[in-house]
Amino acid sequence: MLLERRHFLTALAALVLAAPLPTLADEQYDAIRKRGRLSVAVYNNFAPYSDAEKGIDVEIGKALAAKLGLTPAIVGFNADEDMNDDLRNMVWKGHYLRGDPADLMLHVPVDKRLSDANDKVKIFGPYHMETVAMARVASRVPVPTGSAAVALEVFTREKIAVETESMADSFLMTVLRGRLRDNVVHFKTVKEGVKALGDGAVAAVLANRAELEGALAGDTRFALDLAALPEMTISRWPLGMAVKAEAPDLATALEGAMAELVRDGTIAAIFKRFGATHLAP
Repeated sequence: MLLERRHFLTALAALVLAAPLPTLADEQYDAIRKRGRLSVAVYNNFAPYSDAEKGIDVEIGKALAAKLGLTPAIVGFNADEDMNDDLRNMVWKGHYLRGDPADLMLHVPVDKRLSDANDKVKIFGPYHMETVAMARVASRVPVPTGSAAVALEVFTREKIAVETESMADSFLMTVLRGRLRDNVVHFKTVKEGVKALGDGAVAAVLANRAELEGALAGDTRFALDLAALPEMTISRWPLGMAVKAEAPDLATALEGAMAELVRDGTIAAIFKRFGATHLAP
């Protein structure tokens, strides 16, 4: 989806940055506690994570606020040109149309290069490992294993759906020197691609696993497999949170709250509620 279609997924860091927190007083966290409300930024039109005020990230935001004894205020926003813009608009600066930034942003890749490029935010607290997967008609498309030349050869004959401008789109349009281009069918959303799969217009869909699971909604007619081909520079990445760099106490409180929610099974239960599988980072 929006995060993977933009060009920030470069080299994923293994863990959240471990630099010591500043010793300055966290005025932001004090202000949040005084007003009793935590504003949480989530992407619009991004099922099953956040769509029409429902979804995995919406519920995670509410659970985090509850852990801190605060009232949640979910702030939906449309993705900008790239992740750096989103962090600027929703975490540290704000947007002239949307107003002030949120206290917290969810669904941020825990990526060292992204962190290094955005020194005004702190990226931390991974809560899910996102992966690339393939939904397929098992009788027409084999399990995607081995090299791309082997796993994707079937798509010289069969059609495969992708979301336009996604990482899957970029990969399939360039892999094998572009041999698959004519059979890559573009859709505005993963959900539309899955509908085409159900209608028989395509034999497979390549996308992020949680989005595929949410769109399939338990439809057992299709197989779903991880697609970790060696030619894929990135096939999995941890998702976490972001706050202002000068809000260390808030980051510490949120990191502890998230760890508890992962440990006690709350995060897994939220994913399950929306038809997706939680993978601990």
